[in-house]
Formats: sequence, structure tokens, C-alpha cells
Amino acid sequence: MYRKIIHIDMDAFYTSIEQLDDRSLKGKPVVVGSDEKRGVIAAASYEARSFGIKSSMSSTIAKQKCSKLIFLKPRFNRYKEISLKIRNIFFEYTDIVEPISLDEAFLDVTTNKKNIILASDIAKKIRSRIKNNIGITASAGISINKFTAKVATEINKPNGQKTIHPNYIEKFLEEMPIHKFYGIGKITSSKMNNYGIYKGLDLKNKSLDFLINKFGKQGFGFYKIVRGIQNNPVNPNRIRKSIGSEKTFSKDISKV
Repeated sequence: MYRKIIHIDMDAFYTSIEQLDDRSLKGKPVVVGSDEKRGVIAAASYEARSFGIKSSMSSTIAKQKCSKLIFLKPRFNRYKEISLKIRNIFFEYTDIVEPISLDEAFLDVTTNKKNIILASDIAKKIRSRIKNNIGITASAGISINKFTAKVATEINKPNGQKTIHPNYIEKFLEEMPIHKFYGIGKITSSKMNNYGIYKGLDLKNKSLDFLINKFGKQGFGFYKIVRGIQNNPVNPNRIRKSIGSEKTFSKDISKV
């Protein structure tokens, strides 16, 4: 029996909360981050994104792209408060919830508390509850494993959802540009391009021996994923293995 996995991702979570709490910010280009010379954008509203502004971008560059950009300091306690409310909505449908961050999570609804047959219906109900009860929007991806559900979420963002049926997973992955595969970053994507791998089908046409030779242990993972084989269960007790942090220096310490 196939699993029924939902990936829920809040739309522009931090800035959506800021626009929710301050209605005067609605429809305006808003970012969470520092507006200082060496500042960095932590999150950007969709209005800001329309100017090409995105997270991790230099604040100086962001201001050059949009002179009317509104900078706000992060309020992590508020973001955590909203995140917990959203998680409580998840728990009304299933206890098998794996939070990835404050604004996204995987849900296994193969067996669910509401006895709803279609996972897509559960996703619609959850997104509706978030919108009506909290006031912000979420997007969802639905499939038989976490990888495909995660990728599917991006297709109809913002405020949409996409189901990848098990019969169409391989075709879906074959047509997908390799840089959109979850877990394949810029460096790996560029390396794959050097080997003539631009889409999932190109990756699928490479032998297991080739992929292991060129990408080591990751090669075996790539071989399975492009064939829709991913058996990692939704883990509600996942242990955090790393903590990321960044520091911006007042002056350049090296030249790239």
C-alpha cells in the first residue's frame, strides 16, 4: 500500500505574519532583515520577490532593486507562536507530523483521524483552516513519498496545491529540470550539467555505476529518487543533526 504524504509550506511565512499584524503593509514590498550596509534579507514578501528580491540577498542589492522596500526586524517569538497554532491544526488530522522548520512540515495521512480517503482533500481542509483561523496562506504537495511531495509543493505556489499520483511520478520526475530536484544545489546541478544531465530523464539514463563513480554515495540516492523510490517515513521524532548560523562582517575578509 502506498503512503499518503502531504508537504505543507507556508507562503512567505515571516512577511505574511508581518502583513497580517500590520494591515498597512498589505500589498507592499516587505522584507524581514537589516537595512544596514552589510545587512542580509532573511525573508521577502511576494511583492518584494516581484522585484527579484529573495532571502540571503544583500540588503544593499535589495534596495537597489526596489527603492520603496520596507525593512522589518524579525520577531521570532511571534513566528513561533503562529507556527505552533498551525501545528495544532495538523494534529487534528494526524499525529505523524515531521516539522522541517517553523513554516513547513511533512504529514503522513495514510491513516488519519478524520477517516478522509483522499490526501488532497485533507490538504485542502488544512489550508482552509490555516487561512480562516490564522489569516495567512499555505501551499501543499501530495504524493507517496516525502521527496515528490516536497517538489510538488512548489508547482502551484502561492496558495495552491499539487498532487503527484503514483502512476505519474516517474514521468513527472523525468520532465523536471535537475536544478529543481530537492537536495540538488547549485554546485551539484552544475556538475551534472557537465555530464549532460539537465532533466530527470537525463539522470535516469545514467547507470548506477556512473552515478556512484561521479557522485559517491549520493549517486545511489539520485538513482533511486529519479525512479520515484524513496522510503524514508515521516518521522515525528526527528532529531536535529545540525544548526545553521551566519555572520556578516563589517568589511570583506577575503576576495572571491
